[in-house]
Amino acid sequence: MGSVSRREFAVGSMVTLAGMAVAGDAAAGAGRQAPVAQERRTGHPIRGMWLASVTNRDWPSAAGLSAAAQRAELAGFLDVAVERRLTALVLQVRPCADALWPSPHEPWSQYLTGTQGRDPGWDPLGTAVAEAHRRGLELHAWFNPYRVAFHTDPGRLSAGHPVRRNPHWAVPYGGKLYYNPGLPEVRAFVREAMLDAVRRYPVDAVHWDDYFYPYPVAGQEFDDADAYAEHGDGFEDRASWRRHNIDLLVRETAERLREVRPGVRLGISPFGVWRNAATDPRGSRTRAGVQTYDDLYADTRTWVREGWIDYVCPQLYWNIGFAPADYAELLGWWARTAEGTDVDLYVGEALYKAGDPAQPAGWQDPAELSRHLDLARQHPRVDGHVFFSGREVRDDPSGAMARLVDDHYRVRLRGRR
Repeated sequence: MGSVSRREFAVGSMVTLAGMAVAGDAAAGAGRQAPVAQERRTGHPIRGMWLASVTNRDWPSAAGLSAAAQRAELAGFLDVAVERRLTALVLQVRPCADALWPSPHEPWSQYLTGTQGRDPGWDPLGTAVAEAHRRGLELHAWFNPYRVAFHTDPGRLSAGHPVRRNPHWAVPYGGKLYYNPGLPEVRAFVREAMLDAVRRYPVDAVHWDDYFYPYPVAGQEFDDADAYAEHGDGFEDRASWRRHNIDLLVRETAERLREVRPGVRLGISPFGVWRNAATDPRGSRTRAGVQTYDDLYADTRTWVREGWIDYVCPQLYWNIGFAPADYAELLGWWARTAEGTDVDLYVGEALYKAGDPAQPAGWQDPAELSRHLDLARQHPRVDGHVFFSGREVRDDPSGAMARLVDDHYRVRLRGRR
């Protein structure tokens, strides 16, 4: 999700390859009691859903709700996760260089009160962790590492915001403001801002979405020339240096996680195409317009092959048979990539496309999403699925989620370990 990150696929991102939707009938017994399944082989099985706070996409449903109303909505999503026999909530807690907890590093998120920096009168992340665990659910804290704002004016940020104090940390690009990944001080700050949540709360995982360097915007250049001139010695080109910067954030965060709270997992949910085979023979047989290695400077394959992360959840937001990026092809590619590693493979699923008439025809079949899980059973390295996103899991306008639960989740997995 997705995700507004992967989630911007759901609200009109410039990424054109983010594929389709599933219609479905409303048959299912999501609330019916079910037997408990035995634990799987190796690996850490999961059934998850993303809950996006950015732009109030899922939760809170609007900025400025009372603390009681926000709590009630959150509890409702947790209850829905249990009813759908899911095992994990991936909650967006740092959507725009801000926080859904009392952070000493960055301001309270505007998506809580409508005003960045205003105390909402309660602790959303602390409450979410406690309430998720009480229900036997894992809580994965989802952070967007580098996005600062959906505008380019530092003066609109709250007083005391890190970018107000350090304007050289930020780069305007594509109508948004980003922290500059090429500055070591920015990388250290971003890492510690995220780890503050891990110190405070027993979260089960740190989860990043697909935004590292931003998605390319035609005719614009991400202006990090000064940072490259200062820190880019020894690299053959700026692209290699940028990938190195993201590699460092991944490796250093993994190391610090082990120090701060051993056992907390690091998971990343990248755009689903590392590289096309036409670009690199190790890549997938796809014709994607975006390649994470080349366009986002995120070498996601290396992170898995080297075991730098604990799980990967690629966003395979296309239908089976979609020629430019076939779900079946990418599922097999990621399964082969994870083979021989200790990295768990989860699949990000585009529930939000189910039944959307604006999506291509492949998504109009009510059985499409359920077929994804059928196909995944042929790949033992697939350890689960995560659905984008909470609003669709709850409302299920097409019936696709209910169908999937009835087809695949009749047996309830054991709760949080």
